[in-house]
Amino acid sequence: MAPPGHHHGLHHNERLDVRRAGNRRRMAVALAINVVLLVGTVVGGILADSLALLADAGHLASDVGAIGIGLVAARLAGVAPTPARTYGLQRSEVLGALANGVLLLVVSVLIVVEALSRLGDPPNVGGAGVLALGLAGLAGNVAATWVLAAGEREDINLEGVLRHSAADALSSVGVVIAGTLVLVAGWNAADPIASLLIAALIAAGSWRLLKEPVDVLMESAPAGTDVRAVGEAMAAQPQVTEVHDLHVWTVTSGFPALSAHVVVDRGAGRDRVLAQMERMLAERFDIQHTTLQVVECADPEELIQLERRSS
Repeated sequence: MAPPGHHHGLHHNERLDVRRAGNRRRMAVALAINVVLLVGTVVGGILADSLALLADAGHLASDVGAIGIGLVAARLAGVAPTPARTYGLQRSEVLGALANGVLLLVVSVLIVVEALSRLGDPPNVGGAGVLALGLAGLAGNVAATWVLAAGEREDINLEGVLRHSAADALSSVGVVIAGTLVLVAGWNAADPIASLLIAALIAAGSWRLLKEPVDVLMESAPAGTDVRAVGEAMAAQPQVTEVHDLHVWTVTSGFPALSAHVVVDRGAGRDRVLAQMERMLAERFDIQHTTLQVVECADPEELIQLERRSS
């Protein structure tokens, strides 16, 4: 049984487990699609001497790695807590998302370096092959993105994999445009230019995956949570005189937590005040994991009075 002042809620952990299981299945399907696309894009990029295709392949390779990281992180996040790790390994999801953000950024930098080197002397590119593979890649990436987008998006681990996949779909659009320009107009520079646009899209997609995990690791308040409003709502509860040492943070995606010191009127029923405050926090702010220390306000007569002694 949880000690007084501590509210955890088994249904909350069960909901997280169900979410993770469903998202793992979706990531596994997306992984299979991306492996097939990766093999075809690498072969096609080499044969057509297309940097746009190879850039897309690089992004696909990062997708495969990202999904692999996401699957491992989701599995680790479900490991049961131990006395040494009282939250288990739930922040594995956050670390997985951060790794994916860094991976996206590295891939975008490598593409930019290679694209700039090709702009001065664009090689002859097989436009027909680029166009065909771009269309095939677009279809596969749209399918993978659709599968992932149907999952529970509050999971930042899934969101990281989804952003990889969505950026890949946009990359395929760039490949299709480049292939069309090379095939119709013979403009080989379209290939490295498309690669630069792909790199920009990849870098933009990495921003949230870098920011949000760092916020969680630094124990910032959950996105969209107004801590001042939470404190004011707690202090406004009947028989509550003061709330201090208030902290709100995120354990992992979809798992906000709160701790606070609550002072109540003398004679107030602590259990009743605690129950109504936990219910309010769950209903108004969706914070279901709370640790509250509730104490009575002492009467002034009971406080030690210190008087200055005359010399």
